[in-house]
Amino acid sequence: MTTLIIIAKECIPGRVKTRLHPPLSFEQAAILASASLADTFRAVSALDASRRILLFDGNLFPLGSEPYDVIHQVSGDLDMRLGAIFDECDGPTVLIGMDTPQLDAAMLAPLFGEWPADVDAFLGFAVDGGYWTIAMAEPDGSLIRGVPMSQDTTGQLQRDRLVAAGLRVRMLPELVDVDTIDDARLVAGLAPQTEFAQTLASFQPGANR
Repeated sequence: MTTLIIIAKECIPGRVKTRLHPPLSFEQAAILASASLADTFRAVSALDASRRILLFDGNLFPLGSEPYDVIHQVSGDLDMRLGAIFDECDGPTVLIGMDTPQLDAAMLAPLFGEWPADVDAFLGFAVDGGYWTIAMAEPDGSLIRGVPMSQDTTGQLQRDRLVAAGLRVRMLPELVDVDTIDDARLVAGLAPQTEFAQTLASFQPGANR
């Protein structure tokens, strides 16, 4: 059975998705981030996870987190925080972020059945050069710590680290990770049925609020 981890932060104006401002206000950016997290919870709800963990930065737990064990992120850079939670897990472990509301559970379904015998790790690149998911059959935080994060080479560097350790890596579909307003508009167009898309549309001039 597989452990599912979602890494997220409390959606406080001025602390989350600040690159959406402008044109969005900090409050709107926070509301949109909350919608993205809600879509993420919804997308993975049907996956047969043996354990669900919300790796959280904040104090007020979001709606939808009730089935999750909430573990607060350790201090340090992102690679340290991801490495720490992988070291706490046993058996197949999958981590995703909160910034891909277009996620479809079918993309992750192969990781929540019988783990493929010829795969040690899965990785899904983001269009910006990072990655939206990482999974390991035998979680090892040392394979994440030290990988430079938030760079246009992060995904490839992470893959290189896994391969150098002898892991057989299978790639998952590339997704757009929402950082900028252009990202948000693209994702909303790809997944118009999501709460994320509907929330973004409500911010447009003339929309019913």
